[in-house]
Amino acid sequence: MKKALITGITGQDGSYLEKGYEVHGIIRRASVSTTARIDHIMNKLIIHEGDLSDSSSIIRIVLQVKPDEIYNLAAQSHVQVSFDAAEYTGDVDALGVLRILEAVHTAGLDKTCRVYQASTSELYGKVEEVPQS
Repeated sequence: MKKALITGITGQDGSYLEKGYEVHGIIRRASVSTTARIDHIMNKLIIHEGDLSDSSSIIRIVLQVKPDEIYNLAAQSHVQVSFDAAEYTGDVDALGVLRILEAVHTAGLDKTCRVYQASTSELYGKVEEVPQS
């Protein structure tokens, strides 16, 4: 059975990615539960605590799971917060991707693991056509 690792699994789209794979999800450690969006599928998931701002946790999880596919859905995507916490946003949204790629390389999965990088429609600014071209 193929293994998928999903960052940002508790976000807007995370709970929709289910293809019959063994699904692993990364959630950030928090003092309150953040799993409301995935509570209905928790019995189908294997959850790992980690953070895209911490390369050691990403490497540890990738080495443990050895995924066939990684879906990076984790991001700080709230527009106002991205301005208020610009350095944090850059760290997670930009360097987080690098940390995932480095973890794949460190685990020796360069040839076997596909990485899907999601992004936000906010990159396009004001939407003038759907879909954007």
